[in-house]
Amino acid sequence: MTKIENPETFWNARYQNNETGWDLKKVSPPLKDYIDSQTDKNLTILIPGCGNAYEAEYLLNKGFQHVTLIDIAPSLVNRLKEKFAGKPIKVICEDFFTHSNNYDLILEQTFFCAIDRSLRKQYVDKCFNLLNPNGKLAGLLFNREFEKAGPPYGGSAEEYRGLFESKFNLKQFGLCMNSIPPRQGSELFIELEKK
Repeated sequence: MTKIENPETFWNARYQNNETGWDLKKVSPPLKDYIDSQTDKNLTILIPGCGNAYEAEYLLNKGFQHVTLIDIAPSLVNRLKEKFAGKPIKVICEDFFTHSNNYDLILEQTFFCAIDRSLRKQYVDKCFNLLNPNGKLAGLLFNREFEKAGPPYGGSAEEYRGLFESKFNLKQFGLCMNSIPPRQGSELFIELEKK
């Protein structure tokens, strides 16, 4: 495993050079279904490490009005600000770990696997601190290891359970049944409620 020394520069270069092999070009089916199940359109929602933010576009189309996107790559953030100009989506160029605000829901889609493993406990603590009482963290985590040095960084259900269960109630925590075909059998779907 290799640790990224300057994440902002690393991720900015990936977006500038279109080296985004993880990008599905659409909202992932598990997150689409989860968004469809949410009836409160007034939820305050954060998508950290938002990438091209297909989930945000889908949320907007479904009538959600309080969506915040955070990414560390300035070139990507500038594109997203143009894309969502005049729409009720806030786009911030910031390190997730320094962000401060409160949310009802944090959507996880390829951010956790993109940060160094040494930051995982800090990620759990940060999500806990950003969430309102009974707030939720929902999304996808890889349930596998990768042959090449990350990112992405893999992991296991057992490891994640140990990280999350002290601060969250595990409402859903199991193998994802509607992953895209290349990720079938290697993703967990989580819905964790702040204790």
